Amino acid sequence: MMPARPRVPTNPASMLAACIGAALGAGCSGWQSALDPKGPRADAVAKLHWSLVTVATVVYVIVISALIFALWRGYRRPVPDQGHFHQETPEQADTMKRGVIVAVALTVIVMLAFVVTSVSVGSAVARVPGNKPLRIDVVGHQWWWEVKYPDPDTHNNFETANEIHVPVGRPVLIKMTSQDVIHSFWAPNISGKKDLIPGHETVTWFRADSAGVYRGQCAEFCGHEHAKMAFFIVAEPRLEFESWMQKQRGEAPEPPDSLTQAGQKVFLSGPCVMCHTISGTPAAATVGPNLTHLASRRTIAAGTLPNNTGNLAGWILDPQSIKPGVKMPPTQLDPSSLRALLAYLESLK
Repeated sequence: MMPARPRVPTNPASMLAACIGAALGAGCSGWQSALDPKGPRADAVAKLHWSLVTVATVVYVIVISALIFALWRGYRRPVPDQGHFHQETPEQADTMKRGVIVAVALTVIVMLAFVVTSVSVGSAVARVPGNKPLRIDVVGHQWWWEVKYPDPDTHNNFETANEIHVPVGRPVLIKMTSQDVIHSFWAPNISGKKDLIPGHETVTWFRADSAGVYRGQCAEFCGHEHAKMAFFIVAEPRLEFESWMQKQRGEAPEPPDSLTQAGQKVFLSGPCVMCHTISGTPAAATVGPNLTHLASRRTIAAGTLPNNTGNLAGWILDPQSIKPGVKMPPTQLDPSSLRALLAYLESLK
C-alpha cells in the first residue's frame, strides 16, 4: 500500500508552520502541526498558545513604545547647566510612582490570568469525555511503537505497530508504558505530550474530529534513533474503522502461490522468526513489531520509509545503513530467497 499523501493546510498559521516543518525536515508522510488542531485537546492547547502569543505581543509593543517615548523625551529635554541637575517636581514624582504601581498591578493581573487559564485548560484536557472511550495500549520501544487493541473477548485482541487507527468523533483512551527508557507520545494535531515511563502506566486521551492521517513523534530524547521514532494516527469513519479492525483480528493469509510459500519458509527458517510474530504461523516472538498484517501499513521502521518493495528489501538486508543503532541485525539472503521473502511479506494484508 502506498503511503497517504500529506494533507495541505489552508490557514495562514498552518501554512507558516508547514514551511518551518519542511525546513526542519519534519517528515515526508503525513502532516504535523500544533497550529492545525483536529481534536478538542489540540484545539484547547492551540487556543491557549494564541492567547499567550497575543498578550505577549501586546505587552512587547507597549514596552517598546514606552521605551521609545522615554528616549524621545530625554532627547528633547534641555541640557542642564554644568553642575546643575534636573530635579522632578513633587507632582512629576507622584505621577511616576502611580505609573510604576499601575504597571506592577497590570503585570500581576496578566500573570494571574495566565496561571488561571493554563490550569483551566489543563483540567479540561485531563477529563475524558464520553462514557465508552475506545481503549488502546501503547508500549514504547527503542525505536518503535507497539500498539495493542484489547477486548473483553481475548480472541478479539490484536496488535499492530507504529499506526493507531481510530474512529472519527469517538474519544480514545491511551494507556501507555515503556519497555526500556522514557519516551514521549506526541501527535501535535490531535493531542499534547505524555511520557511513557518504564514500569509505570500513564494515561492520555484524544478525539479526532476530522478524518485524515496525522503524524506523531517521540518528544523525549530516548537514544540514537530518537528522531526516527514516528507514528501515525489514522482517523477513519466508523464503518471503515470497524472493517479495518475486523481484518486486523484475523490471522495472516495463507501463501497464495509457490513464490510466497517459499518466502514463508525463508521467514520461518531464518533470523526473522526470532524477533517477530505472524499470527497463524509458528512465529510468535515479541522482540520486534508484529508483522501479521505488515503490508497494510503505510511505512516501515517507525515512519522512516514508505512501505514499498524497494525500501523493504533495503531494510531487511541492511537496516543499520537506514537507521543506525536500530536493534535489528542485517540479514544475509541470496537474490532468490530475498525475492520470495518480499513476496510473502507483501501478501500479509
